[in-house]
Amino acid sequence: MSLLAIDPGNTHSGFALIEPGTCRPIKVGKIPNVEVLDLIRVTSYDHLSIEMIASYGMAVGKEVFDTCVWIGRFIQHHSNRVADLADYELVYRREVKLHHCNSTSAKDANIIQALIDRFACGEPNRGKGTKANPGWFYGFASDIWQAYALAVLTSDTRERNAA
Repeated sequence: MSLLAIDPGNTHSGFALIEPGTCRPIKVGKIPNVEVLDLIRVTSYDHLSIEMIASYGMAVGKEVFDTCVWIGRFIQHHSNRVADLADYELVYRREVKLHHCNSTSAKDANIIQALIDRFACGEPNRGKGTKANPGWFYGFASDIWQAYALAVLTSDTRERNAA
């Protein structure tokens, strides 16, 4: 059983495949969006969570609209591989911030620190470890953190709702 979370971008997206419950990372990365489509097609997972874009009344550029198109393509690829569309969800960034930091004004650094405090408190190198001795967050960088934060939120929410 696993959970796939995607932090979409206009050309590349971060992803995190985790074990629900423990939130242990199975596979993480930041790859071109066309490779994310392949990942969705060939990866075995039980639930898909994608960060959704929200409008706050400000003007946005082409990149935001391109990202929206990719979100739709990810959902389409997911729906082609499963019969039940109920096993995916779109989650807004605001929910991720509230879940990990109890504040909608939290920044990426705050979310990262909350994840480190929860899963790798006191570990050297912020829980990343080394190549010889990988830590919980080995290989994490940039958008991977945000995909993982989304995955943890989804896992926690699904676990709470199942109880």
